[in-house]
This record gives sequence, C-alpha cells and structure tokens, in this order.
Amino acid sequence: MASFVLLLKDYEDEEKVVYHFGPNEQILGKIELNKKSETIREIEPVLNSTHESKFYFDRAAQRLARCLYKEGGVFPDKTTFES
Repeated sequence: MASFVLLLKDYEDEEKVVYHFGPNEQILGKIELNKKSETIREIEPVLNSTHESKFYFDRAAQRLARCLYKEGGVFPDKTTFES
C-alpha cells in the first residue's frame, strides 16, 4: 500500500532549507537540509501518526536529496509524493 508524504517549505537561505513534513497538514514534523555540509536532520518528529516518524523522515530526506542533486538545488514551496 502506498503512502503519501507532504513537504511544505518553511524557510530557505543560501545555507539551509527547512520543511514541515508528514502524512498531511495536521500531522507534521520538521526537517532541515544543510546545503553546505549536505546533511539532513530531523528538527521535530512526526507525532500521532499511523507510522513512526522515521518512516516519513526517511522519505522526506530522500526527496530533499533529490532536489539538491538531481534537480539542481531547486526546492519547491510544496510537494506531495507517493512512496
């Protein structure tokens, strides 16, 4: 069964980009990608979900890495994808 992951951009500058992430707009955690060091960290976990926060974090991190490497560092304001 497929799951949807929502990413909503909260903040971006030349050093980092921060997104809210989770299954929907009511259940969100927060993730940060540091563009300089190319590291991703979970700022706030997704709570009250049918899946553990790691499930959504892993998928959100994959999407952010794709934006950084394959899409030339373009980070959309909002994206929903199926995993």
